[in-house]
Amino acid sequence: MVIAVAMTATLACQSEAHRPQGVGAKAVADLLGRDGSTMGTVTLTQSPHGVLVAADVTGLEPGGHGFHIHAVGSCTPDFSAAGDHFNPENIGHGLNHPSGVHPGDMPNIYAGTDGRVRADYFTDTITLDGGVGHTLFDADGSAIIVHEKPDSYGADPGAGARVACGVIQRN
Repeated sequence: MVIAVAMTATLACQSEAHRPQGVGAKAVADLLGRDGSTMGTVTLTQSPHGVLVAADVTGLEPGGHGFHIHAVGSCTPDFSAAGDHFNPENIGHGLNHPSGVHPGDMPNIYAGTDGRVRADYFTDTITLDGGVGHTLFDADGSAIIVHEKPDSYGADPGAGARVACGVIQRN
């Protein structure tokens, strides 16, 4: 019995050491359209094994749209300030890239005929914790971008213009 208790305590300490410090932490990106209209919210929640990204978006054209995390936490003046995809390890673009997926690449989202999207995505390539290379809260922050067309998942994103942007902020 003593051995079982000691082993359980040891395993608990080991798993605790690998847990992100901010388990349960939340961040939010309030999405705005090019005309300044409110287009929804993306909520990010830190778990012990990664981040749950929950999107609730309105005002989109029906069909597929690229949905990415971009490297800079700025949307002004025309969403170009958000820079390229969040990619701290410089991995090539696309969910089909042979070297793996960079953290900014996420699956496309699909708007219904009413222009609304509700989607959840889980990833272990980002964190809301600070002080690590894959944090969304580095010196210049990060943003969520929604594109006019679906991403190709290949080397050339081909997702078209940026139609919505939201700076990711701690909640």
